[in-house]
Amino acid sequence: MTMQPFSAILFDLDGTLVDTAPDLAFALNSVLEQEGLKTLPYQTIRPVASHGSEGLLNLGFGITKDHQDYCSLQQRFLQIYQDNIARETRLFDGMETVISALENANITWGIVTNKPAFLTDPLVEKLNLTDRAGCVVSADTTPFSKPHPAPMLHACEVIQKSPEDCIYIGDAARDIEAGKNANMRTVAALYGYLGSQDKPEQWQADASINHPHDILQWI
Repeated sequence: MTMQPFSAILFDLDGTLVDTAPDLAFALNSVLEQEGLKTLPYQTIRPVASHGSEGLLNLGFGITKDHQDYCSLQQRFLQIYQDNIARETRLFDGMETVISALENANITWGIVTNKPAFLTDPLVEKLNLTDRAGCVVSADTTPFSKPHPAPMLHACEVIQKSPEDCIYIGDAARDIEAGKNANMRTVAALYGYLGSQDKPEQWQADASINHPHDILQWI
């Protein structure tokens, strides 16, 4: 697998750059316990971790946004998650080597996520990535979130790169769609939070990787 010359790599956050699933699972199971319900196994929660509070509450409680209890459950879930945001969350194995290699090669890297800024910013800070990332674009940085191209194009403005010079790496169909909508090359992170219903072979990404180390072959 080869990749044409590029000058920046942008990463999705949850399930691509950072393994947030353990702390998201902790928050969901904490709310389930509060409600007197049975907790869920980690392996059941992990594939849903990229889908945020809406996906996780649907998994745990079988409800959607229009349910009368949704807002109160979401508030409790988000508060628990915010209070435990870096309890077990870490860079994926091998990712520190990758971003160090990018930095040593003077290749800009940044983050474009659908996580809201009130959660993204403290997490990135706790992982000591704030001063290293060329940009951190959250769900509410622009009026739109992925798969809309606006966050991607905003990232390009911040790092002063053209979309054609960027690679976007993500673990969800909306990530690949967003990258394509912004005219970036796209890479599917197969080590991320993919469920049995996900069909990455149908996302039409330019490449796919099974481990963060696979990125090193392009540097």
